[in-house]
Amino acid sequence: MGTTYKILILGASYGSLLGVKLALAGHTVKLVCLPEEIELINAEGARVRMPARGVDGLVELNSQNAPGDLSAAGPGDVDPADFDLVGLAMQEPQYGAPAVSDLLNRVATSGVPCMSIMNMPPLAYLKRIKAIDADAIRDSFTEPGVWDSFDPALITLCSPDPQAFRPPEEKINLLQVGLPTNFKVARFDADDHTAILRQLEDDIQAIRFDTGDASVELPVKLRVHDSVFTPLAKWSMLMAGNYRCVGKDGMRPIKEAVHSDLEATKSVYEWVVDLCVKMGAERDDLVPFEKYANAALSLVNPSSAARALANGAPNIERVDRLVQTIAAQHGMQSDVVDETVVMVDDWIAANRQKA
Repeated sequence: MGTTYKILILGASYGSLLGVKLALAGHTVKLVCLPEEIELINAEGARVRMPARGVDGLVELNSQNAPGDLSAAGPGDVDPADFDLVGLAMQEPQYGAPAVSDLLNRVATSGVPCMSIMNMPPLAYLKRIKAIDADAIRDSFTEPGVWDSFDPALITLCSPDPQAFRPPEEKINLLQVGLPTNFKVARFDADDHTAILRQLEDDIQAIRFDTGDASVELPVKLRVHDSVFTPLAKWSMLMAGNYRCVGKDGMRPIKEAVHSDLEATKSVYEWVVDLCVKMGAERDDLVPFEKYANAALSLVNPSSAARALANGAPNIERVDRLVQTIAAQHGMQSDVVDETVVMVDDWIAANRQKA
């Protein structure tokens, strides 16, 4: 293990998954979250349950037993300049909340490199992709202005491929991993910032968990890639599965959205892959459809976006609209995507009306 890093992570659900892995790797992590989460995490640790190879059932990791340190604080109680890396692990609409947007502005002006773990890539990250007209996609964002003070060279994207959820019967400091895939992050522009990511990758790879009987490797690694397009592999999955959970009268599980009409699913999946390739991605940067379709068999709940709409959310991450808009910039159109965008628009309009 080389340097130990101080890492600030905004958001405690996906944030705690990465945060616990970083603490197990010996680093110091500060999670920014809600008051009731802060109290519980600081008293009892952040807990993550996940499968591990050769172990029956799930192993439970607790940050209090880690060689590193993990604690939580409110957005007004941290100075981004004290950290080596900032992780953005909230849902995109949450960054518009006054206390959070104030912190985000301080992150942008601190000059500290920033790794987003959002399904919706920050606007500043998309400016790193020459094939995207960043001004024309602003209305896909809830509050596009919060990204304006970021230097695109200092922001990267990590694809939140692992599926995790908070079991409703458990305390809010517990996260359970349903699909233990890897976080895939694109390199930064600068080599020294990328070197931080590569060391974190190695340190997380080296973690072993003592089950009492044996020392086992844990899933959910960090993988660093040279291509800015690699984290966009998530777009195909979101458009083929997550957003197609949204129905006229209610929500369906991702498994059903994907497998009830596999031909339609494959066509939209491949269409998004084609869009990424048109923008400059290599096909090898992206995930083959068969691999995704197979993984979707274990996704027996509706997506977080669908659940949020069902619960009355007036805003969700609009990757559906973002992909539709970018595709139009490249002369591409999909009926399935257009129908999805209309469906989501209708739910949001109805939720805002009720609110």
